[in-house]
Amino acid sequence: MGAAFLTHLGRGRVEVRSAGSAPADTVNPAVVEAMNEVGIDISAETPKVLTAMAVQASDVVITMGCGDACPYFPGKRYLDWTLDDPAGQGVAAVRPIRDQIEQRVRGLLDELGIPAAG
Repeated sequence: MGAAFLTHLGRGRVEVRSAGSAPADTVNPAVVEAMNEVGIDISAETPKVLTAMAVQASDVVITMGCGDACPYFPGKRYLDWTLDDPAGQGVAAVRPIRDQIEQRVRGLLDELGIPAAG
């Protein structure tokens, strides 16, 4: 959801990579539905494994509770967003998580001096 919001709200002014330390085989259907509710279609996305190379190529790394499983490189900016895990949750439980992620993404874009769309 974070990558989708960054891509959508950043309007191409932010290069986004999305990956997880232990990704599922498919995107949670409740997450797809919750994102569709705010006009963002992630139905064609597939979960990807987080690689050290992706982290090394990034300016800002946002983690969501991966702990020691995430590669760490000194000098990178890391943000750990503690959020409830949407895995196995229905759309009603995913909505507040989605909304928290959107607010954090908007805050990050503001910090970076990038006006958010909408």
